[in-house]
Amino acid sequence: MLLSTLFSISLALAGTVSAATVPETDYDFIVVGGGPAGLSVLSGLSRVRRKTALFDSHHYRNDPTREMHDVIGNDGTPPADFRAAAREQISNYDTATFIDRAVTEITPLDTDDNNTTYTSFEVRDANGTTYTSRKVVLATGLIDVLPATPGLREAFGKGVFWCPWCDGYEHRDQPFGILGTLPHIISSVVEIATLNNDIIAFVNGSYTDDYVNTLEESYPDWEAQIAAYDVKIENRTIESIERIQDGGENTNEAGDQQLDIFQINFTEGDPVIRNALLTNFDTAQRSSLPTDLGLQMVSGKIDVTSYTGMRTSLAGVFAVGDANSDGSTNVPHAMFSGKRAAVYGHVEAAREEMAAAISKRSLSTRALTKEAERAIMSDDLEKIWEKVKA
Repeated sequence: MLLSTLFSISLALAGTVSAATVPETDYDFIVVGGGPAGLSVLSGLSRVRRKTALFDSHHYRNDPTREMHDVIGNDGTPPADFRAAAREQISNYDTATFIDRAVTEITPLDTDDNNTTYTSFEVRDANGTTYTSRKVVLATGLIDVLPATPGLREAFGKGVFWCPWCDGYEHRDQPFGILGTLPHIISSVVEIATLNNDIIAFVNGSYTDDYVNTLEESYPDWEAQIAAYDVKIENRTIESIERIQDGGENTNEAGDQQLDIFQINFTEGDPVIRNALLTNFDTAQRSSLPTDLGLQMVSGKIDVTSYTGMRTSLAGVFAVGDANSDGSTNVPHAMFSGKRAAVYGHVEAAREEMAAAISKRSLSTRALTKEAERAIMSDDLEKIWEKVKA
């Protein structure tokens, strides 16, 4: 029974035993994106000596943020400092390459007629230079789609933020505001209720029958919940958001509270003063590469939840970080997803190499069985197979 199972595994590993080959490429992996997700991929692949190039356009979603928080060991670290330290450490691995240019095009290179050569990719950068790679990892991220309200974009990430875990603690116990349409109120209040109790929801004219009906579908008792938290609703149309004080330069004595002050101006009536604002706005893919490659999407994210190991709908392409559908958008998730893609990608590449090595030797059935047994290197066959199989 064991020999039969091992023979089946060896065939699965080998693919078409007589002719499988691994394409010759410039790199084993190309990673597109130099934020925490892409850096995590590069680190993981470097640790197993995979020749990998990371392309960095130097556009990052958290770039406007003063500091990262809730990142163990890096609480309070500016994002640029975090990236610089990561790059310096990863540069110690001789298989890692940084290319500081954007990627404009990725083209899958077809297999041969017998489908016995594994897929590879041609990658073109902003200078028109092309590179080839066996695998591609997209760490291309998202952008926040902000309204054109004057002053909002300038304040974003510095007292105006979308993640309470990232920036909320530094604005605890301060007069607080929520920006967004009426249906966003309850979820936002729940997120910040332990941090702030003087809360105004600025719904910007969205307190209408249609929005009320939408909110009541999810929260039939929303008015009671709003009253329980003493949240005030401000429905006037916002004209601009004006910074009065910069919390990066003004903190409490302990240095753990940022004392921003904003004046919210309306098209009519008196302005309102708040120290911080939580936003509820849409996001979009930063890069067109996922669409250009025809990747399956779900709710505007690259679908990886229908597959394993951060794989996408296109063989050989992985997606990590905010751009994917794995459920979270934060630095710890980005690093987790990057490490997971590195592990699965490395094992996938190793299986291809193993299959090619076995097929080139034209081994007998008995020898194939022994080869598979040596490759797996474990008495607990099922446990290891479950760990590495796709």
